[in-house]
Amino acid sequence: MKKWKLFSLCMAAVLISGCAADTGGSSGETGESTDRTEMSESKDNTLGGEIILATTTSTQDSGLLDEILPVFEEETGISVSVVSVGSGEAMAMGENGEADVLLVHSPAAEKEFVEAGHADEDGRMDVMYNDFVLIGPAGDPAGISTEAPADAVAAFRKIADTQTEFISRSDESGTHKKELAIWDACGIVPSGDWYVEAGTGMGAVLEMANEKLAYTLSDRATWLNLGLDEDLKIVCENDESGILYNQYGVICVNPDKNDQINHEGAKAFQEWIVSEEGQTLIGEYGIEDYGKALFTPNAEK
Repeated sequence: MKKWKLFSLCMAAVLISGCAADTGGSSGETGESTDRTEMSESKDNTLGGEIILATTTSTQDSGLLDEILPVFEEETGISVSVVSVGSGEAMAMGENGEADVLLVHSPAAEKEFVEAGHADEDGRMDVMYNDFVLIGPAGDPAGISTEAPADAVAAFRKIADTQTEFISRSDESGTHKKELAIWDACGIVPSGDWYVEAGTGMGAVLEMANEKLAYTLSDRATWLNLGLDEDLKIVCENDESGILYNQYGVICVNPDKNDQINHEGAKAFQEWIVSEEGQTLIGEYGIEDYGKALFTPNAEK
């Protein structure tokens, strides 16, 4: 049984009350999914109603959703309830008809989701990309920043060889799947006391790495938004092999899942986020605070 089922009733109540209290209309990170039946009383399934957006923690922890969702809500009158979990759990919600639309970053799993018939007729659309970075202690005990600053496979090998503490998301998220792909490219199955399986979101993992002065893999946007660079730093980035590339996609859930799916609202969100306006907002996010965009919009024109 998926862990969100154990908390479905209480999390639905939290989301409903949170939406009622939030004048902006969108709720914050929940860490768990919601029960579709419990949420149905607050949805009128028309434009101006509510949609449930199941998304990865990186879109929440990076601050992007706080920037763009109020614009979408104001223009459409559609309230967005955000359930921020790993990409794998977000897709499980979609598969079970417990979300209207997904914004995730695990392309191979997204392809399987669409091919299995869980998406609507338009399938998946590219939205934006950024990249992953390897974060480590400022002292860099594994010597990655000097010996493998742009080679993720070599960097991970050094962590394993030195058995320096590494915090893994271990939550079936897009970031976790990317981490496992890098370990696989190394020919290493990580295990031992040095390999800590957190089972939680990106922000929490970065905080844990900061506390323990350990290494971890992060999307660049969340890393920059949290500002933990006093004790941690980027030790490996810009790998020319492309292994650190991080693509996001948007998927409307198949409305045949159940009669609670707000497909019209989901479609409005999908069309908006890949529109010129949505893409412009994404491309501008981060420039004022960091001097550069945290995501690069790349929806097909």
